[in-house]
Amino acid sequence: MSNRETIKRVLKYIEKHWLILGMSMLFSLISVALTLYVPILVGRAIDQMVSAQSVKIEQVVPYLIKIAAAVLITALLQWIMNVIYNRITYSVTRDIRNDAMDRLQILPFAFLDSHMHGQLVNSVIADVDQFADGLLMGVTQLFAGVATILGTILFMVSIDPLIALVVVVLTPLSLFIAKFIAGRTYEMFLLQSKTRGEQTALIQEVLDNQKVVKAFSHEEQVLEQFDEVNRRLADCSLKAIFFSSLTNPCTRFVNSVVYAGVGLTGALLAVGGGITVGGLTSFLSYANQYTKPFNDISGVITEIQNALACAGRVFQLIDEPSQVPDREDAIPVKQTAGEVDIEDVCFSYTKEKKLIENFRLHVDPGQKIAIVGPTGCGKTTMINLLMRFYDPQSGRICLDGVDIADITRHDLRENIGMVLQETWLKKGTIRDNIAMGKPDATDEEVRQAAKEAYAHGFIRRLPKGYDTVIGEDGASLSQGQKQLICIARLMLRNPPILILDEATSSIDTRTELKIQAAFDHLMKGKTSFVVAHRLSTIKSADVILVMKDGHIIEQGSHRQLLEKNGFYAELYNSQFAA
Repeated sequence: MSNRETIKRVLKYIEKHWLILGMSMLFSLISVALTLYVPILVGRAIDQMVSAQSVKIEQVVPYLIKIAAAVLITALLQWIMNVIYNRITYSVTRDIRNDAMDRLQILPFAFLDSHMHGQLVNSVIADVDQFADGLLMGVTQLFAGVATILGTILFMVSIDPLIALVVVVLTPLSLFIAKFIAGRTYEMFLLQSKTRGEQTALIQEVLDNQKVVKAFSHEEQVLEQFDEVNRRLADCSLKAIFFSSLTNPCTRFVNSVVYAGVGLTGALLAVGGGITVGGLTSFLSYANQYTKPFNDISGVITEIQNALACAGRVFQLIDEPSQVPDREDAIPVKQTAGEVDIEDVCFSYTKEKKLIENFRLHVDPGQKIAIVGPTGCGKTTMINLLMRFYDPQSGRICLDGVDIADITRHDLRENIGMVLQETWLKKGTIRDNIAMGKPDATDEEVRQAAKEAYAHGFIRRLPKGYDTVIGEDGASLSQGQKQLICIARLMLRNPPILILDEATSSIDTRTELKIQAAFDHLMKGKTSFVVAHRLSTIKSADVILVMKDGHIIEQGSHRQLLEKNGFYAELYNSQFAA
């Protein structure tokens, strides 16, 4: 995204605040006018006391009163402007973050699976913060700086056009230097932003998988990887900061040349009587005030370059194509019978590697279907397709004879309960986490679901029972306890279709036997899909699908597959060789 496109996007966020922004600009103009009026008052006061014999105190005092009044009003207006600018800046960044978060909720899983989560977190948090800093500086200093420059020129021309001409002729040097440096800092700040996101992603990945890192003694490799990213971040940050820091001293040098030119020209005119001492004093003040905004603007341009680079990354995330929306004529489905038909479905995550081809399956309502096979054969992919986390490239999946593409995702998922090997718990109470899928559940229903999942015992022993607050992802609980809470969540929902993907993988054998009995009771009359590596847990399945390379190579009951003495029998015997 180009700078111009990014600025247009930012202006769209700002336009809703046009009223208070216009008010602040009016206050800024008044503040600039008063600030520029003060040197004239100072010059006139000096002209009333040029020599010791002709000091006119009675004429100096009114000027001092006017100067004090102008300074006080300017200070008040600047305070009001700062309040307004902060309000606008943080309202805009709030809206951008809301849009980014809304976009994350509707992005397709293909995007989330192919991008490092740390990069996305960095875009929503760090990049928006950097953008806020640049926007605040731009709004507060850019307009006031431009107004000061134009106002100063008018005041200087009104005093002496010749000296004003000297100032205006020398000023473009400052602008040229600022533009030259700013053009080279943008790319460096963009690279800095990207590298910072890469570093954030690495840190998050290592922290989330710290146990794996330590278990495989991978600390040194992680440190080397971090050092490499950190070194690149240091290099690009150093270059960006170095070049951006050149702006101020270079423009200050030009400003000093301007000030010297004004002083020399003014002194020659004063000696010849072309200007008064007070007028020269006012001119020197204006020379300082005229050049100061160029210093500020050059610094602001550097910050704006960084802000635009960060904003561009955030807008790139916001502009990512969302998942295919539900059809306007989608069929409402409140309660399904559970009949599932998969017709000639083909799907692959990447074009280069095919996964599922011409997959066919019919499931009668109430059937328990087990899916087994080696890693990477497409078991979990079938679950993703059933839940519409992904859509097939060809073929269709029907629920009660209706293509699930014609059903809203909300209605589809309301009819399906799911427990995965990877648990997910939010920050809140145990009760809130169990009732996530049924927020209006009573306390008794929550307890009953926990009892059916054999979670009631350990929950009761917690400090506050069901009101115990757990951290993000249940940090204070063991893996088995977290999985029991997820199973209790499913028990409470009691949907017509169940999907269990290694649902008891982190639970001890004794508890697993009890939960398996509870699952058998829960599955009665419900269509169930069970993905399992431990084949002992699926003996009671009505149909076992044996998958390999995206195809069903065997299907039947446990006894029938053993009698075939094929791939399933080989898998089963490898687990129960004794």
